Amino acid sequence: MTQNPKVLIVGGVAGGANAATRLRRLNENAEIIVLERGRYVSFANCGLPYHIGGEIVDRSKLLQHTPDTLRNRFVLNVRTQHEVLRIDRKAKTVEVFDIQNKKSYWESYDYLILSTGASPLKPPVPGLDLPGVFSLRDVPDMDRIIDWIADKKPTTAAVVGGGFIGLEMVEQLHRRNISCTIFESNPQILMPLDSEMVAPLQDEIRKHGVQIQLNDGVTVIDPSENGSLTVRTRGGASKRVDLVIWSIGVRPETKLAKEAGLEIGETGGVKVSDTLQTSDPSIYAVGDCIEVLHGILGKPAFIPLAGPANRQGRIAADNICGIRSRYSGTIGTAIVRAFSLTAACTGANEKLLKRNNIPCEMIHLHPMSHASYYPGAAQLAVKVMYHTETGRILGAQAVGADGVDKRIDILATAIQAGMIIDDLAELELCYAPPFGSAKDPINMAGMVGQNIRARRISVSQWSDVATLSANVQLLDVRDVSEFQHGSIPHAVNIPLNDLRLRIGELSKEKEILVFCASGQRSYNACRILTQSGFTCRNLSGAYKTWSATSKQG
Repeated sequence: MTQNPKVLIVGGVAGGANAATRLRRLNENAEIIVLERGRYVSFANCGLPYHIGGEIVDRSKLLQHTPDTLRNRFVLNVRTQHEVLRIDRKAKTVEVFDIQNKKSYWESYDYLILSTGASPLKPPVPGLDLPGVFSLRDVPDMDRIIDWIADKKPTTAAVVGGGFIGLEMVEQLHRRNISCTIFESNPQILMPLDSEMVAPLQDEIRKHGVQIQLNDGVTVIDPSENGSLTVRTRGGASKRVDLVIWSIGVRPETKLAKEAGLEIGETGGVKVSDTLQTSDPSIYAVGDCIEVLHGILGKPAFIPLAGPANRQGRIAADNICGIRSRYSGTIGTAIVRAFSLTAACTGANEKLLKRNNIPCEMIHLHPMSHASYYPGAAQLAVKVMYHTETGRILGAQAVGADGVDKRIDILATAIQAGMIIDDLAELELCYAPPFGSAKDPINMAGMVGQNIRARRISVSQWSDVATLSANVQLLDVRDVSEFQHGSIPHAVNIPLNDLRLRIGELSKEKEILVFCASGQRSYNACRILTQSGFTCRNLSGAYKTWSATSKQG
């Protein structure tokens, strides 16, 4: 390590800006130059949709640091509108183009940090360059969308892509009285969640008048009269709108790294070690431009998130300054609000675990966000996955009106700590009626896991219902009034309170799949039946999970 190194940082925002300020805190004498090709070096890109919708009123709140504030506080040499064109690794120099003055120059370095970020995925779809078609990645993008809305006063919009940014934009355009249609090429929105968890979110979005077009990617955007646009899909659908937000994902910006001969990973990001070093020991890379290790699968992955980018910037700075720091991987913890519901996830989803042949068990719960007797309690949908053999927690998802972030944050911490599902039952979490329950949903998930692993209960999943054999009897243990409002086809109704008296109506020759509304009563029924000599399973997530998915068609 050079005692007082000269460090060039290509790109600001989360990874680059954090690396720069951490470097200064660790070494007062280092020469630190930040080269940012845009006009803004440090801004809250996750807040951009909320300024478009008017929830964040003051635009300046999004600009976390300016070149002047970074210079005054951290003695950083920040050069905005300076684009790095190429890297000469042998000479340890970069060629920089000063966009304002239209001139190039060379800058030397001892260490180089690449924080070049990611750019919107734009396949060869005709019409992506038309006026009124936007992506949202930075402050100028945001400004262009706001100016277009102010000038053209659109009343309809197509949001292409139902991921996190797409859903945020739908919500915020709705706040501005712009009617939206989501076009998603996949069979569901929000692919990091599993289909049964997304179902209530899709219902909530549709309740607000938003149309969702699934399994149908956009292939053409045509200009129409009066400045409007016609969006056409692979399936032959067309929709005339005033505004298009293109949000199908991002790809890592690796042109600079590739041309310098740095190794690129199998997912397309810059390949780095756990110290964030590239294949050149003098060059580090952080943020959305890199390939990371998936914290559950142990495989390379591309997971562009702001939180990991911040930590990566810090870790790269540590290692440059001789502090041995490691980045252990990314588990993909993320959250989004869609109108009155929140959805969040962490770790691997069921689809990913099965694709990688990882044996796992799934737990579905529908607990209340806090004590049910205290006003404002709202029901949550929670899914936790754990390794069948070891019990290690592999992933979790939650959807609800309140308390989603708290539960997923706890489960993300449990994953990082290597906890097993049984450990959740023993967690001592804060409790008072306005905030939680004496038996928190996290504790409940652990207790269910303990019962399954101890073979006190066997479970089936909602997806198993469609393929049940003739030798399985469906038993609905909800009250008669609940049963009359809908049940799984061919189910027999014996309310839990009557089960002991009417147990003779059931055959021990058949396996019994028991369900109630959310799983608690059916668990009690299974305990009665098992101890009476019946073979039975509890339907995980019960009628609520099954009915949510069946309504989606």
